[in-house]
Amino acid sequence: MTLVDAPPPTRTGPRERLVVVGPAVPGSETVLTGPALDFLTDLHARFAGRRQELLTARQRRRDRFANGADPGFLPITAHLRADPTWRVAGPGPGLEHRRVEITGPTDRKTTVNALNSGAHVWLADHEDAMSPTWGNVVSGQVNLHDAIRGQVDFTSPEGKEYRVGATTPTIVFRPRGWHLTEKHVRFTDRAGQECSSSASLVDAGLYLFTNARALVDSGRGPYLYLPKIEGHLEARLWDEVFRFTEAYLGLPYGTIRATVLIETITAAFEMEEILYELRDHCAGLNAGRWDYVFSVIKTFRARGTRFVLPDRARVTMTVPFMRAYTDLLVATCHRRGAQAIGGMSAFIPDRRDPEVTTRALAQVRADKEREAGQGFDGTWVAHPDLVPVARAVFDDALGDRPDQRDRLREDVAVTAADLLDVASAGGGEPGAVTDGGVRTNVSVALRYLEAWLRGTGAVAIDHLMEDAATAEISRSQLWQWVHQGVTTAEGTHLDAAAVEAVLADVLDGLPRTPGDRYDDAAALLREVALGEDFPTFLTVPAYTRHLVTRT
Repeated sequence: MTLVDAPPPTRTGPRERLVVVGPAVPGSETVLTGPALDFLTDLHARFAGRRQELLTARQRRRDRFANGADPGFLPITAHLRADPTWRVAGPGPGLEHRRVEITGPTDRKTTVNALNSGAHVWLADHEDAMSPTWGNVVSGQVNLHDAIRGQVDFTSPEGKEYRVGATTPTIVFRPRGWHLTEKHVRFTDRAGQECSSSASLVDAGLYLFTNARALVDSGRGPYLYLPKIEGHLEARLWDEVFRFTEAYLGLPYGTIRATVLIETITAAFEMEEILYELRDHCAGLNAGRWDYVFSVIKTFRARGTRFVLPDRARVTMTVPFMRAYTDLLVATCHRRGAQAIGGMSAFIPDRRDPEVTTRALAQVRADKEREAGQGFDGTWVAHPDLVPVARAVFDDALGDRPDQRDRLREDVAVTAADLLDVASAGGGEPGAVTDGGVRTNVSVALRYLEAWLRGTGAVAIDHLMEDAATAEISRSQLWQWVHQGVTTAEGTHLDAAAVEAVLADVLDGLPRTPGDRYDDAAALLREVALGEDFPTFLTVPAYTRHLVTRT
């Protein structure tokens, strides 16, 4: 009997158990049910070990790149890339039109606003736009449960009522990545070893168990965005999870559909292999631009000035190595019948400042025109006021067609050298890094981390939408500039003391209020940006130290 047609399993072993150790959250009885926890237990029993093996393989690969090796297209899978016959499943019901997708966390108010935004898709985010407090994790699942069943109306503390209209976007849920744990759920394996659970399995498992059948009954389906994948074997594990889940829940094979974010440099070299591994459960790929920039910095941070990037604002989507990555993504997707979804411009409007709004709309329009011209089938926005401008661009480009998958981009011939041409961004040139760029990175990272520690994962800062990915760029650039001994255009030699002086000045200029978390945020920034070691993700120490409820 294959995994696909296996009946719902019994508990895998008498000593395997999963226990919630987090505090009570209102509404948790809706999603943290006994049967749901049994399902999570089975997910962990079957897949947690393989997850850990893949994370170990990640670290070995990173060590090779740190020591001078470059990523490349895999010789062992060349036959898959050369085979023109295979295709992915493509979009499921309700995913055919993805011209505009709005992203955001799953708090109650944002949920209502996203459902009323007029977008085709809502990316309900439990990853970079969510601070993973236990309250946020559980209440987000409750809000999704209610949204899917049409019962998510909201009244603010000031008495303002928020009601959901008749037409709502298709929901695509983004769980946390394979590298993250959920310390408020403890798993004990067959050998009696207790450990934190996989945040990916907790997030995706709860969402699918709670909502898959209701979504199918509504004429849509259980759809996920898969973040932070670094290679096709990690995609294979997700496919195994989907097969098992469909069998467990009695869903037809292929009901679950995933869109994979290509947001790591290693995944960029394995796009076709990732599509192949998920082919029966795959809708498409997304160009996760901000995490992609972070991945490039992280992977090559100690490899000399060839891989130094300039001020963050100068790393645009038009620099050659970013253009190569997005062109390759579109061509790869369309060759295999997959949708190619563009990324998120960080500019956001300000309803109190018409000048800022005008500038933001112009920036976003230009960004979406570039994506539509490349052949993307849809795009992301971070604010409801940006939906109309993005929709207008893609309406003009697509006309009556649901997408541009018929545009094969046969003109694209991206090489490994193109993807690795980080020097084309000009970061190693004199004057590429400025005092202002250093200050911006310090200020943005500090203010974002302070909000994150208070439970907010998506923050408007200086008229840009910042999330964990953009904060990662800021802190990793600081680390790289210090360790590569960069001198700014103004003549400042960047060492830890120079950045510390900027941090102290930024802190001194911030308005302080009782209970703010700026001191904790500053300590965290010093650790992840100025320490000798480079934490692979800033959210890992931040979560363990500050968001875990001690029991």
